[in-house]
Amino acid sequence: MTQHDQHNALEDRRATDRRTPSAHDLDVLSRQLGRPVRDVVEIGARCVCGNPLVATTAPRLSNGIPFPTTYYLTHPVLTAAVSRLEADGVMTAMSDRLTTDPELAGRYRAAHLAYLAAREAVGERAGTGPVPEIDGVSAGGMPTRVKCLHVLVGHALAAGPGVNPLGDEAIGGIAPWWTPDTCSCAGAWDTTGQAPDADLSRHTRTQGLSSEELDAKRAARRRGTDTPTARQQGETMRTAAIDCGTNSIRLLIADIRDGVLTDVVRLMRVVRLGEGVDATGRLSEAALERTFAAAEEYAALIAEHGNPPVRFVATSASRDAENRQDFVDGIRARLGVEPEVISGDEEARLSFDGAVSVLATDAHETVLVVDLGGGSTEFVAGTADGLIGALSTDMGCVRFTERFLRDNPPTADQITAMEAEVRHHIDRAAAAVPLDRVTKIVGVAGTVTTVTAHALDLPAYEPDRIHGAELPIPTISAAATDLLHRPREARAALPYMHPGRVDVIGAGALIWKTILERVAVLTGGRVTTAITSEHDILDGIALSVARQGS
Repeated sequence: MTQHDQHNALEDRRATDRRTPSAHDLDVLSRQLGRPVRDVVEIGARCVCGNPLVATTAPRLSNGIPFPTTYYLTHPVLTAAVSRLEADGVMTAMSDRLTTDPELAGRYRAAHLAYLAAREAVGERAGTGPVPEIDGVSAGGMPTRVKCLHVLVGHALAAGPGVNPLGDEAIGGIAPWWTPDTCSCAGAWDTTGQAPDADLSRHTRTQGLSSEELDAKRAARRRGTDTPTARQQGETMRTAAIDCGTNSIRLLIADIRDGVLTDVVRLMRVVRLGEGVDATGRLSEAALERTFAAAEEYAALIAEHGNPPVRFVATSASRDAENRQDFVDGIRARLGVEPEVISGDEEARLSFDGAVSVLATDAHETVLVVDLGGGSTEFVAGTADGLIGALSTDMGCVRFTERFLRDNPPTADQITAMEAEVRHHIDRAAAAVPLDRVTKIVGVAGTVTTVTAHALDLPAYEPDRIHGAELPIPTISAAATDLLHRPREARAALPYMHPGRVDVIGAGALIWKTILERVAVLTGGRVTTAITSEHDILDGIALSVARQGS
């Protein structure tokens, strides 16, 4: 072997070593994604500090499902930067240029072929064999359209400059927020505690069983002597509920008896299904893949806990998207259940049922439940006798972050513009819901619980201290204002901040603060506090399954 050949062989080994994922890489990937990483063959691209930017995924997952997206962005700062570019409408402009610029269209077709060749090579290295279901299909809209910038950027970073022209262009476009020659890892994901595994989120709970008891229950299921799908101990019924919103998808497996709900599993994944929907009108390919990955995990958990009856409720993002049928078909294939893309009114009713299910309220009190999600916010008022008004509004922490709060931290002009829009939605709600008659206000969902944790200055996310916390509105407003004005790095460092909320908590906090202050005025100062509930639409869905089965 010549000296030149030896040098080339050494460089090949170094490149292979750099691509090969270490245990530390897999730990970091799981932390970046907020879920256990799966089927990673290589690290497609790394930060200048060495941390992963792109996961190279096998073309057929270990569960047998074809996976066309070979290069998957994992770094939260990079992913958020690309999302901002998508929200600016760049994909439409790129697709239009492909129809008018033959030279660009030719280079993009070449990128498509390069992607297919690279995926085939990855499959060979992974040992998955041919995947005929995705023959000729690359990702991101190639070779004729642009459907997902995340895919194009991942390809460009993995392949290097000059292979994917629009991926290269997008990398240049995100320079105000991320560049390949600067490390953006500090505070970008949670580095404390155990990396995500079977118990991934702060919302994950069990019934307090010991490891021996859990092993015994699993053994009983294998023997067929444990059948939680049937009613047990009199009127106890096990149900499974899934709430798929704009920002997160959550699972609750619960035992319900006489209207009282006991958690078996409560789990959340931040999948950003609604990422870019406000700008494009479509669910992105990357967002669908993240959601389907979570659905596969939930299907396994539901099976492990006896396959109880399941209700899958989808909210704002899937209700608004042009390609919602892709979402429906994908969920049905993975969970065997038809996702219900429910109306805003139904969403509000379920949120109310869940929020008040554990609150002690006077029969004459008018309770306002505010469910503040990623793409929509529900206002629903009711008494012990039932609902008296409800409205779903198109404002949420993801939607309004993309629409208004582009800078880190946001500018005064951006905050002013968003406040005006929030007040407009509150005025709409006041016309349909008797906000002036409210005697108690309850807030639910991740934004509200996070603001409460901040107001309480908790050392970690502690559901038992957050649930039922009743705080003065000025205290909540001060906490919300602080979160809004903190730079991203400072928000990420908070011990109770879920990594998936870091980028959107500012908009969510501003919405919650504005609602509370407005309700205080509308009630003539009668409402001076707000209650936080860890029980929300997810609990309402589980209760509805039990009612249907009774």
